[in-house]
Amino acid sequence: MKVIQGNILALFLVVFLLNFFVTASAQSPAPAPEPTPTTAPIPAPTNDNATTTADARKEQVLGAVSGNPAADNILPGTGFIGQALGFEKNSGLRFGGLWLGDTNDLLSGGQNPGTWSFNSMLVLGVNVDAEKLTGWSGASFATQFMQVDTQPTNAQAGSVQGYNSLDSSAGTIVDRSQLYQAWYRQTLFEDKVNIRIGKQVPTYDFANVSRPVSESDDLLMIPAVTGLLYTPIYVNPSMLGPIGGYYNSVYGVCVGVETTDNSYVRFGVYDGNLANGVQTGLTGPEFNSYTYSIAEIGLDWVINGEYPGEFGIGGWYQTGQLEVTKSNGDLVSQNGTGGVYFFGGQRVWSNGEKSEGKTAPEQSISTFIQYGVNNSDTMLMNQSIGGGLTGFGLMPSRPRDSMGIGSSLAWLNPNLFQRSSELMFQTYYQFNVTDGVFFQPALTYIPTPGANPNDSNSLALTFRLTMLF
Repeated sequence: MKVIQGNILALFLVVFLLNFFVTASAQSPAPAPEPTPTTAPIPAPTNDNATTTADARKEQVLGAVSGNPAADNILPGTGFIGQALGFEKNSGLRFGGLWLGDTNDLLSGGQNPGTWSFNSMLVLGVNVDAEKLTGWSGASFATQFMQVDTQPTNAQAGSVQGYNSLDSSAGTIVDRSQLYQAWYRQTLFEDKVNIRIGKQVPTYDFANVSRPVSESDDLLMIPAVTGLLYTPIYVNPSMLGPIGGYYNSVYGVCVGVETTDNSYVRFGVYDGNLANGVQTGLTGPEFNSYTYSIAEIGLDWVINGEYPGEFGIGGWYQTGQLEVTKSNGDLVSQNGTGGVYFFGGQRVWSNGEKSEGKTAPEQSISTFIQYGVNNSDTMLMNQSIGGGLTGFGLMPSRPRDSMGIGSSLAWLNPNLFQRSSELMFQTYYQFNVTDGVFFQPALTYIPTPGANPNDSNSLALTFRLTMLF
């Protein structure tokens, strides 16, 4: 099956490159035409936070998406499935989905140089707007199915942080079908307060450096702040382990409050048994001594009316008895652990030109930064810092493409690893093939793979295909 997936991706690569060069040679420098009304638009990556109202979450045509939409977009795909079935956008019923597939070539270094690996993930979801259907003010419901098939991509490269966000760093083959989300959401006080209860993904709402920088003026919105593929973008390394996320969602409650027009406060309390080794994505809620609590405050701004930015800071705490075994067989344990983090994004350059139907300048560059630290004796990493740059529409003949570079440095738990830290660099180019389809090559260099001190520097090439529908 994995070989078939790899052949499919290779075929897509050949077809795409032929299409790209033929199209690029035939195009003038003018922007590509907008899609016709019969095609499914590319949505702004939506994040169900207190600073974004239902109207502001409308689907829009954007030239960039997250490198792993299942990790930081609360609604999957574009809603094309529902539209194809005859449900209008304003009907109150949304059927959408996404499929990601990639092939990875470990060019050198790591634990298995020369190794190829293949990963794929499918999400199908239904969202019900109860206010539009029944008049139930502010209520909505959602459920999502997920299928994940991965090979030990990160383990082959010796990466603890994870250079490929579709795979975990556990070194196992994953083949699982699961209920990914099932929640009820209620907004109150003119959408100033929102409450979501059920099975959900906390990394959508907390420490999410990739989500769009959204403004009341859509022309100021920054799309997916970065399309990097590595895991630190979707889970801060200092939080990796106890926090629920892709693909281990958790049951709990999240409350968001819009304190002003450009600031928010958010709280979450979740089943914390992921820290106890439970695959929470495959189980129901467990009510015991393991609980994960997190809070975040954030704000956004606009400089000179043209350069939007955002900043968030938060803290978390995991309860329960936590244990790990050192390489010499000794047991390390602690009762609870916690940490703090911050993140930010800022547009630093734009050509200032906007066109009808676009939600951002034709060309712009944004930057981001993230940091986290914990007091844990049992987690994989104790501290991390990362950042990068993203360019949107920098190739004149391809205004919907994006490109970026990023780096992440994590200090490893000395109880588990002999190397003190792992440094990782990644660069990518995201091609918008057609509406809802993106092709993305990425090159990753890890000078100090953390899994084994004897591993030499890793160099890996990834080709990822993203389909939103």
